[in-house]
Amino acid sequence: MFIRKVSQFIEEKHLLGSGNKVLVALSGGADSVALLRVLLRLGYVCEAAHCNFHLRGEESVRDERFVRALAESLGVPLHVIHFDTNAYAASHNVSVEMAARELRYDWFAKLRQECGAKVVAVAHHRDDSVETFLLNLVRGTGINGLQGIRPVNGEVVRPLLCVSRAEILDYLSSLGQDYVTDSTNLQDEFVRNKLRLNVIPMLETINPSVSDTIVETARRLADVAQVYQEAIQAARKRVMPDGETINIPTLCREPGAQNLLFELLYPLGFNAAQVSDVFRALHGESGRMFHSREWTLLIDRDRLIRRPSGEVEPQPELCVERMEVDTDFLVPHTNEEAYIDASMVHGELTLRKWQSGDKFIPFGMKGFKSVRNYLRDKKFSRFEKERQWVVCDGDRIVWLVNERVDNRFRVMPETRLVIKMKVKFV
Repeated sequence: MFIRKVSQFIEEKHLLGSGNKVLVALSGGADSVALLRVLLRLGYVCEAAHCNFHLRGEESVRDERFVRALAESLGVPLHVIHFDTNAYAASHNVSVEMAARELRYDWFAKLRQECGAKVVAVAHHRDDSVETFLLNLVRGTGINGLQGIRPVNGEVVRPLLCVSRAEILDYLSSLGQDYVTDSTNLQDEFVRNKLRLNVIPMLETINPSVSDTIVETARRLADVAQVYQEAIQAARKRVMPDGETINIPTLCREPGAQNLLFELLYPLGFNAAQVSDVFRALHGESGRMFHSREWTLLIDRDRLIRRPSGEVEPQPELCVERMEVDTDFLVPHTNEEAYIDASMVHGELTLRKWQSGDKFIPFGMKGFKSVRNYLRDKKFSRFEKERQWVVCDGDRIVWLVNERVDNRFRVMPETRLVIKMKVKFV
């Protein structure tokens, strides 16, 4: 029965193809041992991969010893790697659990290609999926987090999601197959273990079939999620026509606008609380910014724009060329280059960021205008204002770069020596 259920699940979810080589993540625990045994029984060509994280002292040594003996007895090629998990966690500022996850999956991906395996098979089972569902529910999640563990994630497959832990133990017992036990799984110190040892047994007193009920609910939500994601993608195109900038009025007209904003911002590292703050501020003062680890958001009038946090701004270089011109010279109409009367320049031209209090006479005007007001009237965002440069002759602004020449330096009909300027960003 166990073998048939796994075989049908593999076929139904298209996890493996006939003749595919499978790289099996083999810890030595009951789940991974059962996974290896059943895949071999079904005729798949398998190689095994074992990670020694050096986190449990003698137990880690025992696990590796067991896995080596098992692989040899089954005639399965085995790959073993040793990690200094604590050092990795400290250097990458992540938890030990996250460090172990990153280390093993990075290695699995590399090893899969080296050994020519089609997929990496890991031994998550139905009860793991139930725990994930409950864990996400307790911590707070969107619809994606309520699907439990998915059978396929890229090149990683999970053939045992159709069976329970009890069924796995019964299968191993029928084979007379032993396995090792991670003692930390018997301790009530981690959240997932609390769910496994306390919460789920308590729920079973209310509904003895609660695990089956949760699995079925997650399956239905997976179907709902497909419809949901299609709707989100369609809404994304409406509110982000350029793929980068969120149009605030369009967003607010969408049904479930705050939830849609969450779906747009969560991939950028913003959590639910931050998204709520952003949503409440959408109709507030323009110029407010919000930060995740990797991105900065800016409310700019009716737009929500973004840029990478810690973005290195290109360094500008002022290129100057002096030109003798005739009476029929016409100044080219382009913002990327500026042409001024060289006779009006009294010193060395310099390039700097604009500053508060800067003012100039925009080309075609007679009176001064502050740079601040000019940029405001042009509806520059705060990000764009921060990147604005000016070319100066002493205290006088000659050119608001890529925008407007100062009228005092304009090329006149009698001008015979022109300075051509261009700013390159490298």
